[in-house]
Formats: sequence, structure tokens, C-alpha cells
Amino acid sequence: MPEWAAAWRAARPVAAGVHLDSAACSRQSFAVIEAAAAHARHEAEVGGYVAAQAAAPVLEAGRAAAGALTGFGAADVVFTTGSSHGLDLLLGDWPGERTVACIPGEYGPNLFALARHGFGVTPLPVDGSGRLDPDEAARALAQDRPGLVHLTPLGSHRGTVQPVAALAAACREYEVPVVVDAAQAFAHLDCTDFGADAVYTSSRKWTAGPRGVGMLAVRPGLLSEQTLAGLANAEVNVAAQVGFSLALGEYVAAGPQRVASRLADVGAMTRTVLANLAGWLVVEPVDEPSAITTLLPPDGVDPEHVRARLITERGIVTTHAGVARAPREMTRPALRVSPHVDVTDDELGLLAEALATVTTSV
Repeated sequence: MPEWAAAWRAARPVAAGVHLDSAACSRQSFAVIEAAAAHARHEAEVGGYVAAQAAAPVLEAGRAAAGALTGFGAADVVFTTGSSHGLDLLLGDWPGERTVACIPGEYGPNLFALARHGFGVTPLPVDGSGRLDPDEAARALAQDRPGLVHLTPLGSHRGTVQPVAALAAACREYEVPVVVDAAQAFAHLDCTDFGADAVYTSSRKWTAGPRGVGMLAVRPGLLSEQTLAGLANAEVNVAAQVGFSLALGEYVAAGPQRVASRLADVGAMTRTVLANLAGWLVVEPVDEPSAITTLLPPDGVDPEHVRARLITERGIVTTHAGVARAPREMTRPALRVSPHVDVTDDELGLLAEALATVTTSV
């Protein structure tokens, strides 16, 4: 483990077991926890609104960091309660045609939100691994122009990295707005050159911030003044926003390029260790540049049951990925493994040994 990654681990409470679930919720640092708690104490001392005014410079720095990391300015960024909130704001405010193109592997809850807001969905072309084909996508856009394109650069169910910038370039040619769900990509991949019209994400995943907060970055004019005014006057958890802002600062200090490179290495390490696990199939290529690894179980083995046993018997945290995560692409449930930069070889070895034991005792 690199020295800086060891420092990342040392900055956090000792894990009660082995945490391999950063794609669900990463571990916050002592500093992030204390920043949120300090703001809560300040609210008790001077009142919530006075404390919020005092926190304004911290929140502005957080918005500036989020904007810089996604190719937007600080003024283009608003805090939300998470990714779903960001998407709901965009869809509810959408002034144009309510048709959307997305890949078959689109996140299930996003599809539900699109349907709830009255959007008709058409598929974008992908290859056999589920990766978008930008050239075929450009041809599809030329033939049938949707009201918008929605893309998830890194899925919840699979660690395949999508070519966002290439798709955004094609969309600009045909004047189709691009909305990006960066819940798994933000603080994981380089998101600065997406070229999207809107990017939304949450705090709790690879950024390692608090739950219940996220951000939405939009080009000017995409959100109505009424929606922006509503956000400005909404009841918010300022303490969580402070924690998120500090987590963004920690990520920037760690070095986004260095983090992305290390996470790609972590993914390769994970897939290599798990490649020869009897009966299990690693979905992603070893060199896929993400830290998300998807495992398809042997016939007759329920990954939800396996996840529960890993937690109760070994203290190893992973994710059960049911087909509802990507209902237009997944045909069977899977187990998702998503370590952060501070994972060790020993921890991955413990996972492999535990999976072998749990599987043979089913």
C-alpha cells in the first residue's frame, strides 16, 4: 500500500472488520466526523441560522471543489440530499421534450424516476460488455433525437467505465443535453472533462463524506429560478454539508489523479485475487480502470445470503447487487466488491478464503 494510502487509513477509525463496500458507503475520516459534529455544537451555541452564516466560507469552498472536479464553477453547484434528489430536481424542472436515451445498464431507481416524471426511454447502443459505442450512439442520435441523454459513467451493478466525453461530444453536435449520474464515478474517476450539461452525485461513496448530502452541478439556465429559490430556502442539514465539504478537501489533498490510479490498481488486485475462486465468475476485465468488481455466483448460490454470512461470520462488508439495480441488463443477482485506496493484500485474501468457505458450506 502506498504511504499516502496508509495515511488515508490512519485518518479514519479502525474498521470493525474488513470494509469492501465503498461503492455503497465509504468510511469517513476523524476530521470529517469532527467537522460535522463541531457545526452541530455551534448550532446549539449560537443558533442554527447564525451557525449557517459562519459556515458559509466552508460551504463555498466545497461547492468550488465540487465544481472544479466536474468541469463547473462554484456558482453552478447546489447541495442536495443525495443523487436521487439531484435527478428529481432536474427531471421535475425539465422544460423540453420528455424523452431520454440511456444505455441498457442504466441504474434501476433512475429508470423509475424517469418514468415517474413522464419520460419515455430509448436505448443507446452498447457492446457485449455493456460499454457504450460512441459511434453507433452518434448515428442513433442523428436518426432519433431525444429530449436528453442520461448516462451513468460507472454503474452500481458493474465496474465498467463508460466513454462519457465521447458521448457528450456527439450530443453537442446534435444539440442534445447530457445529464450524468456520477454517484460511482465522482472521486473515483476523472470527471473534469465529461462535457455534460448537468452532473449529480452523493457524498457517501468514494468521496467518503456523510450520508444524506450530495451535489448537483448544472450549466446556467438549466434549473429554473423557482427551483433555485426553493433550494435556497429549503430545510437542510448544514452539518452534513460541512462534512461533505471537508471530505472534498481531503480528496483534493490526496490528489484526484493519484486516487484514480490507485483505485484502478485496487480493482486489478481484487480481480486477480478472486479470478480463480471456484464457481464464481469475475465480470470485469482485470485491467478495467475502476475499483468495482462484480462476482456472479455459482449455480444455486444466493449472493444475498453470502453477503449476510460474510458480515455475521467474518465481519467482511460487501454488497448484494440484485437485478433491480439494472433491470434492463442484469439477468441474475451478483456480489459487488468495492475496496477503497487503503485496502491490503491480506484483506483481499481474507475475502477470497471466506467466499470459498461460505460457498462450499451452502
